[in-house]
Amino acid sequence: MKSLVIVESPAKAKTINKILGKDFGVKASVGHIKDLPKKELGVDVDKNFEPTYIIIPGKEKVVKELKSESKKAETVYIATDPDREGEAIASHIAEEITPAKGKKKIFRITFNEITDRAVREAINRPGEIDTSKVDAQQARRILDRLVGYNLSPFLWKKVRRGLSAGRVQSVAVRLVVDREREIEAFNKEEYWTIEAVMTGADAKEQEFSARLYKYKNALVVNRDAEGDSRFLIKDEKTAAAVVEDLKKQDLFITSVEKKLRKRSPSAPFITSTLQQEASRKLRFSAKKTMMTAQQLYEGIELGKEGSVGLITYMRTDSYRLAPEAQEWAKTFIEEKFGKEYHPGKFNVYKSKGSAQDAHEAIRPTYADKTPEAVKQYLSKDQFGLYSLIWNRFIASQMSPAQLDLTTLIIGIKNAAKEDQTTELRATGTVIKFSGFMALYTETKDEIEEEEGGLLPALKENSAVTAKEISPAQHFTQPPPRYTEATLVKALEEKGIGRPSTYAAIMSTIQDRKYVEKNESRFNPTELGVVVNDLLVDKFPELIDFNFTAKMEEELDSIESAKLKWPKVVKDFYTPFNKDLQKASKDSGKVKPEDIPTEQKCDKCGSPMVIRWGRHGRFYACSGYPNCKNTKPLEDSSGQQPQEPEVTDEKCDKCGSPMVIKKGRFGKFLACSQYPECKNAKPLATGIKCPLDGGDIVERKTKKGKPFWSCGNYPKCKFATWFRPAAKECPKCKAPLLIEKRSKTGDITYSCLTEGCGHTESA
Repeated sequence: MKSLVIVESPAKAKTINKILGKDFGVKASVGHIKDLPKKELGVDVDKNFEPTYIIIPGKEKVVKELKSESKKAETVYIATDPDREGEAIASHIAEEITPAKGKKKIFRITFNEITDRAVREAINRPGEIDTSKVDAQQARRILDRLVGYNLSPFLWKKVRRGLSAGRVQSVAVRLVVDREREIEAFNKEEYWTIEAVMTGADAKEQEFSARLYKYKNALVVNRDAEGDSRFLIKDEKTAAAVVEDLKKQDLFITSVEKKLRKRSPSAPFITSTLQQEASRKLRFSAKKTMMTAQQLYEGIELGKEGSVGLITYMRTDSYRLAPEAQEWAKTFIEEKFGKEYHPGKFNVYKSKGSAQDAHEAIRPTYADKTPEAVKQYLSKDQFGLYSLIWNRFIASQMSPAQLDLTTLIIGIKNAAKEDQTTELRATGTVIKFSGFMALYTETKDEIEEEEGGLLPALKENSAVTAKEISPAQHFTQPPPRYTEATLVKALEEKGIGRPSTYAAIMSTIQDRKYVEKNESRFNPTELGVVVNDLLVDKFPELIDFNFTAKMEEELDSIESAKLKWPKVVKDFYTPFNKDLQKASKDSGKVKPEDIPTEQKCDKCGSPMVIRWGRHGRFYACSGYPNCKNTKPLEDSSGQQPQEPEVTDEKCDKCGSPMVIKKGRFGKFLACSQYPECKNAKPLATGIKCPLDGGDIVERKTKKGKPFWSCGNYPKCKFATWFRPAAKECPKCKAPLLIEKRSKTGDITYSCLTEGCGHTESA
């Protein structure tokens, strides 16, 4: 073997191996091989923040293989991803495989796409590891370690054990908490609009809608505003009076306004916009978007053609495009849509000032690999995301759409002079030339806007008739809760995080139970609010938006060799450590206040309160510690828990009826005579165990993950992670199947019998 190429992913290795052939060996590090130790800080604060890296436990075999293979090769190329993280991996690999003596050549190569041209160009123009990029990644890692390692014990002391906090994730939680407080503080205002269904004298058959725009010289608005020229219809009585007034009037077209509007296509995707659009259109989380994009970048098996990388690198904040990609896009557009659908010159999009511009925008790599051409080789998720990337890129190079906007302004005939400015307006949009919209529109709202209905061809001064004039009640709305898409957008706008961090931020704040999703929108949990308020109080600078954005800029300056990483870390750590020492001296825990209730304790008669604990809210006796009675709180809103459901089953210890209760691990059967009789057992599913005929029950692990097992455990060891279904296998006649649910929500049933292999759709 003359040359060895080292990448971080086995899939990427397969694609590159196909390109380079038998003269090259390609091996994967499977991600990072070294990191800071888990059980200690790993950063010497007194020695200029010198880090101590160790081989990640479990990676010893990989490192040994890389060393062995590199000894056999004359030249080694490290081709990890072209970003800070990839540069750090490359640096650690080089440290491990570089021999103590000898002149083995170890090169660093990067490419933005895994294509034959890009990979061979990189091999022909090898470089060295960019130490500034490595320093920038190391600075971020050390900063995050200093925050996490020091803040976690503080949160354990102040809130509860097991908590952790991150430098950037805490800022994201603050955004969610602040938005929730905006919503809570929002005061709704009632307002009314006046809508009219009309026909014109010149086109009686075609109805159109118009809305009251001005009333007696005043602009109709939807909230209170200063100035005499504003008119807010605040209540039904006022609305009814306006309607009655309009019904008495003779209406006519005072003017017809027509404008030709051009709508330009959006730029090709960068990381943040891809995550936002995949969230809106495909309902993908940021994590799922990046995982699927990684698969498309590293390579998909396309039948006899083998593994092919279908998109360029997916972690980028630059809108730059390679001229050759724009050339083939032009050819594709002119052949598929016509020459008029290409503007004649390439569309160029300006990147933000903070963009690194190291990579291109996210685009397809091959002109002949249309989504439909490769659909048979892609999963549903891969096809959905690839189609999105393909269409957005092609559309970005197309001509603007041309829209005819028509506005009919309707006034009162023979009105007094002061009333002349009472106006109703009807608007309509007609697509004169579809341009890029023949292929791509961003959101449903845009589609509805651009495809607005036709208006009748009415002339100025022609009469119109209001067939119906009706008021409609509305209320001003608070700002919406964040979705993953809007939270990523907010982080990007504030300069917080970078393309490689958004997905991790979204996952981390949910994994830590600081926020939760409800109908795809983020709500802060009670724990999240408590931790956020504590950090805002004790570490105001740490989770200040501007300060966090400034830190990102300084990391960028390290990458461009304008700043040294130890100084950046020291400037951050000194005030942070000072705040930490001060905050740690404060005694007492932080938790939400108890909520009084009218419920009485059934043991001592004292009032019950709703108290906050490790697993959320619960009922507790206010007489604690003299009375330690507690009850589960079924409803997080603080309502009284429902009476336990009585079953026909009898307690096998005292003969009393068993009731269904809910505990930290789900529902279970308990004796109705508790606490005198403390007998309890899992709730049966009604499905029999295939091994001994016992009842299958649902249980949960200590971490809350559900599983199903035989109720006769430990005598019977039957267990499965999948929900059992009382369906007989048509192939082997096994008495039950297991239910499997894919990430897209599709359900299949599979046989548990070893070697059977039967699967069927739900």
